[in-house]
Amino acid sequence: MSGLRRAPRPSHGPAAIASSPWIVVFAGVVVMVVLLFVALGAYRGRSPAPDDGPPPAGLPLPPVPVSPYELSPTPLPENSALLPGLSPRASGSPPSTPVMSSPPAVSPTGAAASARPSTRAPQRPPAVSGRYRVVQSFDGGFIGEVLVVNSSGVDRGWTVRFDFTGGRLVTTWVEGVPQGTVRQVDGGFSYVSGVDVPAGGSVALRFHLERASTTPRGCTVDGVRCSGF
Repeated sequence: MSGLRRAPRPSHGPAAIASSPWIVVFAGVVVMVVLLFVALGAYRGRSPAPDDGPPPAGLPLPPVPVSPYELSPTPLPENSALLPGLSPRASGSPPSTPVMSSPPAVSPTGAAASARPSTRAPQRPPAVSGRYRVVQSFDGGFIGEVLVVNSSGVDRGWTVRFDFTGGRLVTTWVEGVPQGTVRQVDGGFSYVSGVDVPAGGSVALRFHLERASTTPRGCTVDGVRCSGF
């Protein structure tokens, strides 16, 4: 029996741990798992800070720009119900629907009257008209003329009435045709044609006045005022 040797017992302690490296690895993994669970629990227990919370004490608040067109908030009554789609913070009242005004009614009588062409006939020029001019002026008098024009489509007779200032009438004549009838009145004369003036034609009545003004007081042909003065 004395010749038998006992087998050496496995040693415990740091020497055993050092001889088995997988024990160290396993223990490290366990510690990391425990720390991970602890960190997750602490994170879930914390409440997230609000985004619109007040800034830290001691820091000045930046000025908030206010638009000149921003309306002031209108307080709502305590018992008033909020309309769907409207926020209690909305400023002012909702825009009202524009009222479309109907066009004024037009009476059918007025429309027909405005659309109806005017029945008034355009004013036509006179059939016979006259144009006055001074043919020749000399010491003591002048020779005047009234050109009678027939714008109608038929031959027409005519009458000239001529009024002058001062002086006297010496004579009247129409060249190349039979003479008409002359009647002198105070400050003037009238001449009735001896022959008709042809359609679309003209005839010149001339007269000699002494010591009279070259600007007549009046001149008419068939009652229509002469032109040229």
